[in-house]
Amino acid sequence: MQKRTLGKSNLEVSALGLGCMGLSHGYGPATDTQEAISLIRAAVDRGVTFFDTAEVYGPYLNEEVVGEALAPVRDQVVIATKFGFTFGDDNKQQILNSRPEHIRWAVEGSLKRLRTDVIDLLYQHRVDPEVPIEDVAGVVKELIAEGKVKHFGLSEAGVQTIRRAHAVQPVTALQSEYSLWWREPETEVLPTLEELGIGFVPFSPLGKGFLTGAIKEGASFGSDDFRSTVPRFSPEALKANQALVDLLGAIAGEKGVTAAQIALAWLLAQKPWIVPIPGTTKLHRLEENLGAAAVALSEIDLSKIAEALDQVQIQGDRYSAALQSRVGR
Repeated sequence: MQKRTLGKSNLEVSALGLGCMGLSHGYGPATDTQEAISLIRAAVDRGVTFFDTAEVYGPYLNEEVVGEALAPVRDQVVIATKFGFTFGDDNKQQILNSRPEHIRWAVEGSLKRLRTDVIDLLYQHRVDPEVPIEDVAGVVKELIAEGKVKHFGLSEAGVQTIRRAHAVQPVTALQSEYSLWWREPETEVLPTLEELGIGFVPFSPLGKGFLTGAIKEGASFGSDDFRSTVPRFSPEALKANQALVDLLGAIAGEKGVTAAQIALAWLLAQKPWIVPIPGTTKLHRLEENLGAAAVALSEIDLSKIAEALDQVQIQGDRYSAALQSRVGR
């Protein structure tokens, strides 16, 4: 597996990471713990060194699984986790909370669950409008000085927030959604990251599974599957957006690879400091995703994809109104 460096930092990671959320949260029942551990360790065996989790996934369960899985190889991998929420009495309600004292409390919990003395990359999961980002960055700066954190990251933050945070404590990486069916970061975010020397970690690089071609028109999702609330996965949107999957399938067929591999290779080709983190619960999907690192797209290939994308009109918002209000701040 090739390596990449996130921005101007010294944080080197595998070109593709593993998003671990779906093993415990968001897409139906949690994967059996031992199966989840096996999958994470299989990723390590195949050269993945970058693993993404968060206290909110479960809550807490995913960090525990990741911590147990990676304990034997802790010195060989980079673990990213996130703070930024408190939870209601049922542990389901997510309440924004980036107060300095809560950040410290959250980090202590994450360290224990991850079975480590230091968090390699600590993200603010969502911007808290009640807490100045300078205060957030200041606390993380202190945690870095104390040796509990190595690098500071933001997730789904807007460009002004990124600049303000970066002025207090250099931001190593921004994590936000980016894929062939969500290209909004290209407008303002990517130029800002390039200017400041910040790496980019796209989550949902396969469109929450849609870009693999496995989700067909008429698909339905359980109430415990996050996609049941996403307008882009409504029956009407699925039908309309099938044109993008058909396009990817045609390009993939020409190159003898899969649609998912084209989608990931396209992301890797955008900038050398972009590190996608596709998630999966299945070994064969893990191997398919990692195979994308070996797919080379020429300038001609990228031009063809760009021209074809111009012909596809993606339909449906990527979040419900409530969740949309928490991004881009």
